[in-house]
Amino acid sequence: MTLPEYVTISFSGGKDSTAMLLHMIDLGEKIDEVLNVDTGMEFPAMYEHISRVREIVEAHGIKFSVLRAAHSFEWYMFEHEIDSKKYGYHKGHGWPTPVIRWCTGWLKRDVLNAYLSEIRKTHDLIQCVGLAADEEKRLERANNQQKTHRHPLVEWGWSEADCLQFCYDRGFDWGGLYKQFHHVSCWCCPLQAIGELRSLYTYYPELFDRLEAMENRLEAQGTAYKNAQFTERYSVKQLRRRFEREARAIRFQTKLHQFDQARQ
Repeated sequence: MTLPEYVTISFSGGKDSTAMLLHMIDLGEKIDEVLNVDTGMEFPAMYEHISRVREIVEAHGIKFSVLRAAHSFEWYMFEHEIDSKKYGYHKGHGWPTPVIRWCTGWLKRDVLNAYLSEIRKTHDLIQCVGLAADEEKRLERANNQQKTHRHPLVEWGWSEADCLQFCYDRGFDWGGLYKQFHHVSCWCCPLQAIGELRSLYTYYPELFDRLEAMENRLEAQGTAYKNAQFTERYSVKQLRRRFEREARAIRFQTKLHQFDQARQ
């Protein structure tokens, strides 16, 4: 028996999935449901952006669903009870690491896959994913893993820069996030590059304070394994001291330049 086709859009709220979704609507393409997986740890401006796009989607009569895991990021980080052979009994997984990215698995991939599995029982699923035409490595991996995926941005030949410009032209700017960060992900991600963390410290001091409070809580719990420190190289406190030194140096150089200009 042939099952009816069901087209979903994986919508993170980032520039690529936003451009893909809006242009598919422009083209009048078939979209049955837009799926947003909420980690609970996105930037406030990202939530505002998602809300704006949702209004557009629903105004076109398209279903918009927000999916969430049974537990929060901080529950998995601090509260999840674990009894491992290596570390014994402890609560919480600590920070995600490049090897153990539990956040991606439990808060995103598992939630989405469980939802899509139910759709597949009654429909022939086509999942539209916003990978840009210049993301060669991610595309190669995706094509090897999923044959039911469709990549509209690749079909159109749209690069990441094309997607960002399309969104800017439509009046979406995420409160400046893409001018402050090269890659916009969860604000608390320990896998960010040092430049991204510097931007977090500079532009979002309240979130950086929260990041340090999370690390303090892990230390207070007496977490005995390596995921208690924010990254393999740095604690949040060390990052703060580094960024404070850099800021002082910039202020000093600025004053010195102003003094030299005044003498001329």
